[in-house]
Amino acid sequence: MPVNTGFGSLNIGKDAVLDVILPDNSILPLAILTSFTKKQNTKELDSKGLDGINRLASIPDTWSGDLSVDRASSVLDDYFAQVEATYFATGTLNALRITETITETNGTITQYRYDGVALAYADAGTFTGDAYVKQKLNWKASKRIKVQ
Repeated sequence: MPVNTGFGSLNIGKDAVLDVILPDNSILPLAILTSFTKKQNTKELDSKGLDGINRLASIPDTWSGDLSVDRASSVLDDYFAQVEATYFATGTLNALRITETITETNGTITQYRYDGVALAYADAGTFTGDAYVKQKLNWKASKRIKVQ
């Protein structure tokens, strides 16, 4: 739920819900998702003509980011073990989808879908005394589409 600061409403992290959708359309349960980052990647073009004019363009390319998770089960370890086994047995890697659903400050819903997602297990976690095991996934998508 957006927070009203007295100077207007602002979104907070709890306003977003993320689903990682597997090739069979099931959802990869992420246990306790603690953060999600995203950024648009662009191809920068820069031409400096002999006439002295700079001609610039920023072409949309891919999207990328990461997900941070507090480990609550072996789901991610099992998923990536299966991905690895399938790859070495068949040479196949399947693209995923991510859907991001945001409750806006006015109560409406905005939804984006990231297609062609490659997911990497950037950090499977460190087990230390009385501490949560933090895991990190990196992702890259071929494109983002506004669904709603």
